[in-house]
Amino acid sequence: MTDNVAALRQLLLSAPRDALPMTYQQVASALALTPPRTIAQVTQALEQLMREDAAQQKPFIAALVVSRRGGDLPAAGFFELAVTLGRFPADTAQHEAAYRVEFQGALDERENADKNAQP
Repeated sequence: MTDNVAALRQLLLSAPRDALPMTYQQVASALALTPPRTIAQVTQALEQLMREDAAQQKPFIAALVVSRRGGDLPAAGFFELAVTLGRFPADTAQHEAAYRVEFQGALDERENADKNAQP
């Protein structure tokens, strides 16, 4: 599981901008996850990334992964955990707007990480 979390963070940091957001299935394929429960493995890794990012007060890099059926939004579990972690309002009517802000924050964080990594 820890390997999946580190690999997922690296994947999301290094994916080309035009490949984002990625779907859960694209992530499972890119990480070469094998059944059973490949999407559950992705979900567990994303939730761990969210906890780590919340603890470090960073944007959720997990916001870069969306549900194929969710209209370019993550699955419900993303929003539930974001509320639990105190990052999103409890009012579900505000979730999409909060997600859009979080998505942009994650993109900005990626760009800043790239700039800091260059000599």
